[in-house]
Amino acid sequence: MLRQVGTARRGQISLAETQPEWSYLSVQPAKSKLLSLWRAIMKKPQAAVRSRLRKQASRQEGSEKRVLSSSQVKPSTAAGLAKRQEAAWQASVSSYHLFRDTAEVMAFRENLLNWYDREKRDLPWRRLAEGEVDLDRRAYAVWVSEVMLQQTQVATVIDYYTRWMQKWPTLQDLAGASLEEVNQLWAGLGYYSRGRRLQQGARKVVEELGGHVPHTAETLQRLLPGVGRYTAGAIASIAFGQATGVVDGNVIRVLCRVRAIGADSSSTLVSQHLWGLAQQLVDPARPGDFNQAAMELGALVCTPQHPHCSQCPVRSLCRAYQKVERGKLLASQSLPGSPDVEECASSTELCQLCAHPTEPWDQTLGVTNFPRKASRKPPREECSAICVLEQPRALGGPQILLVQRPSSGLLAGLWEFPSVTAEASGRCQREALLQELQSWAGPLPASHLQHLGQVVHTFSHIKLTYQVYGLALEGQTPVTIVPPGARWLTREEFHTAAISTAMKKVFRVYEGQQPGICKGSKRSQVSTPSSRKKPSPGQQLLDSFFRPLIPTDSSNLNSMAQ
Repeated sequence: MLRQVGTARRGQISLAETQPEWSYLSVQPAKSKLLSLWRAIMKKPQAAVRSRLRKQASRQEGSEKRVLSSSQVKPSTAAGLAKRQEAAWQASVSSYHLFRDTAEVMAFRENLLNWYDREKRDLPWRRLAEGEVDLDRRAYAVWVSEVMLQQTQVATVIDYYTRWMQKWPTLQDLAGASLEEVNQLWAGLGYYSRGRRLQQGARKVVEELGGHVPHTAETLQRLLPGVGRYTAGAIASIAFGQATGVVDGNVIRVLCRVRAIGADSSSTLVSQHLWGLAQQLVDPARPGDFNQAAMELGALVCTPQHPHCSQCPVRSLCRAYQKVERGKLLASQSLPGSPDVEECASSTELCQLCAHPTEPWDQTLGVTNFPRKASRKPPREECSAICVLEQPRALGGPQILLVQRPSSGLLAGLWEFPSVTAEASGRCQREALLQELQSWAGPLPASHLQHLGQVVHTFSHIKLTYQVYGLALEGQTPVTIVPPGARWLTREEFHTAAISTAMKKVFRVYEGQQPGICKGSKRSQVSTPSSRKKPSPGQQLLDSFFRPLIPTDSSNLNSMAQ
C-alpha cells in the first residue's frame, strides 16, 4: 500500500499532506522496490486470492439483504437501523472510497470553507438569507432559490428570482397569488411544475402549518409538496442550521472525484454512499455554508469538462487528482514493465463503487473520468400541428387566439396556440387542425390555412416537432366570444402571458422575423420554407444592374403608358 507521509494535527494540514502520496516514488531506488513488491504480489497463491474475493462477496451480499429488509422495520427503530446500515455499508466498501479518519474530514472542511469565504459569488438569495432575521422568511428565500436553481443555470435564475421576491416577498404573498400569475412570472424558466408546486407548498404552510416552515430536513420533505431530499436538506442547513448534508449534481461530481467513485453515480448504491459521505463531511458549526461551498466548488472549479485542479482547495485529498499525477510520474520515469498501482483493495469486479472492468481508466480524460453515468435514454419524438390564428382588424388592434393546456401533464396550465397531435405530414394533419380551430373560433376559411415552417423543441423527455400553420381572418367580422379555456390577446399581451419558450418560437415563424435556424437556443430549432441565404454584396450589385427599371410613381407609369 502507498502511504501518506506525515501526520496532521486536528484542524491542520501538514506540509507533507499537501504533497502527493506517491512523492517517494521519485527516489530512484524505489524502482527496484516497486518491481519486487509487484513480483511478490503476483506469486501469491491463486487459491488464497479466490478465497479473499469470496469472503468479500459474501459480506456485500449480506449487507444488501439487510438494506433490502429495512422497509419492513417499524418506524420507531428506523434511526438506529439507518446507523447500522451505514456501518454495514462502510464495512463492505474499500477504505479507498471513504474518509478514513477525523483528520481527513477536518482538513476537507477547513480547506473548503476557507476557499468559500474568499471566492463565493455575491448572489441575491445569499444576501437575502444572510440578512434576514425572521426564520420563516429566511427559509422562504432559500426555498425559492433552490427550486429555481434545479436544472437551471445561476445566470438565468438571478433575474427571475429578483422579480419573484419583489412581487411575493413572503409566503403569505405567494399563497394569495393565482396560478395564472405564478405561471406568467415563471414563463421561460422551464420545468413549469416547479412553480406550481412551490405555490402549493406556500399555501400548505400558511393554511395548515400556521405560517411556519418546518425546521428539519425530515419534516420538510414529508410535509411540503415538491420538496425532495436535496431541497429539504438545503433549506434545513442554510436557513435553520441543521447539520445535514446535501447531494446535487455539483456535489456528486466533487465527491466522485475526491473518492474515485467510478460506478454509475445514478445507481441506488452509489447514491446511498454519496449521501453518506456528504453527511460525514458537513461541518456542524457551519452546515449551510459548507453545503453551499461544496456546490460552489463543483460550479466554479470542479467543472464537468474542464476542471481547474490547480485552483482546487481539496486537491491534496482528491483520489482522482492523485491518480492522474501518479500516472504522469510513472510515464515520465518509463519504468519497464511497471503495472498500474492498485488503488482499491477490493477487486474491481466486486467493488460496487469502482468503474466496471469494461470501462477502463482513460489517462487522456484525467479527473473527468469521474463521475461516470449510464447512457441516457433518448427523448421520445412527437409531432404536433399548431396554428397562429389572428384577427388583424379586431377592435383595439390585431389579436391572436390562445388556449389553455390541461391542469396536469406537460406545460400544465400554460397558454398556447391551438394544436393537435399529428403525423409528420399529410392532408389529415391539416384537416384535424382546421377542425380544432373551428371548435374554438367557429367557421373558418379553410383555403386561408397556410403551412409556414416547423419548430423542433426538446423538453426533458420529449423531442416535439411543431408543424406551424398560420391563418389570418381578413375581411371577416371579428370573433369576440370564445368558449372557456380560450382568449384573444394583443401581441403585447401575448409577450407577457404565461406561455412557454416553444410558443414564442412558433410565433416568430408566423411573424417571419426568424427565418432559418434559430441560433438563440440550443434546445429549439426554427425553419421556414422560404429560408434563403442572403446574397453577397457582389451578387446584389449584379442583380441591381440587370434588374429592369420599374417606376413606382403613378405619374411615371401613366407617361410610360402613353
